[in-house]
Amino acid sequence: MHQNIYLVGPMGAGKTTIGRLLAEKLHLKFIDSDHEIESRTGASIPLIFDIEGEQGFRDREENIINELTRQPGIILATGGGAVLRAENREALKARGVVVYLHAEVDQLLARTRHDKNRPLLQTADPRGKLGALMQEREPLYREVADLVVDTGAGNSRAVVKLILKHLQDKAFQAAN
Repeated sequence: MHQNIYLVGPMGAGKTTIGRLLAEKLHLKFIDSDHEIESRTGASIPLIFDIEGEQGFRDREENIINELTRQPGIILATGGGAVLRAENREALKARGVVVYLHAEVDQLLARTRHDKNRPLLQTADPRGKLGALMQEREPLYREVADLVVDTGAGNSRAVVKLILKHLQDKAFQAAN
């Protein structure tokens, strides 16, 4: 039985892509918390933000993360802001291995530039906004992480190999 793996990091870091690949390799179920919120509400994240504000969205996100982290055998990609709530950080830390997928602001901007499904970036200065979000969230990502992996180069398969190696090393240490 594999321990759950939770991916945290900013929008555009590759949590969904890497999560899918990891789930495939480990034969675990992949879940994206944002997609789960959308499928359950029947509304897009931007629409939820419009109607309920960021607070309303964060309440939904907290409920989903609390529920999903109790399921066995999953790889969970969290939303970029999931770490803002202490309850989410505690649930993630207590119930699985947390991997922080790190990337620089320029890389994040390049990956998210044309994505209209990112309400926090619908601003005149997306680069400034990403920089501010990273400044606020980076310490929280690091606080909750068991492992920090740089996804900057953009090679998802190499990142997955690195995560798997870390998990094997950790399992080996635990066994000895």
